[in-house]
Amino acid sequence: MKAKYLITIATVATLSACIKTDDRGQANAEAAKSMFTAFNRHDWKAMADHYADTASFLDPAFGPAYVKKNRAETAAKYADMQKMFADIKDDIDAIHATGDVVVVEFTSSGTPAGGQKWHLPICSILTFNKDGKIIKDATYYDNE
Repeated sequence: MKAKYLITIATVATLSACIKTDDRGQANAEAAKSMFTAFNRHDWKAMADHYADTASFLDPAFGPAYVKKNRAETAAKYADMQKMFADIKDDIDAIHATGDVVVVEFTSSGTPAGGQKWHLPICSILTFNKDGKIIKDATYYDNE
């Protein structure tokens, strides 16, 4: 009887150790959502504040390799985009998070002055530091 009790306790302890909540991933997913909310308000400073002081970006707009940008440069990039597309907006289609990495699938849209509205599916892989700031942003979309 005592052996069965000990086996049951050991089994429960083992199974409990396998069930893990990913609090860091959840917090980073919330930070990513907050960044997109700031983007859609066109609050470029608040959006850029989600990044570390300097972050690495992989974005077709910057070329084929990672580049380092500070918060001011990040805010300026999106302010310039707003000048071209006053109604620019990102709609999150899916978000997946684990640990320090958040993958965001979204559709960006905007209308150039006197032009036709466009829609562009995009995927960004965001890597967060321990302080909850984005240190790496790898963004993929068809640039054709």
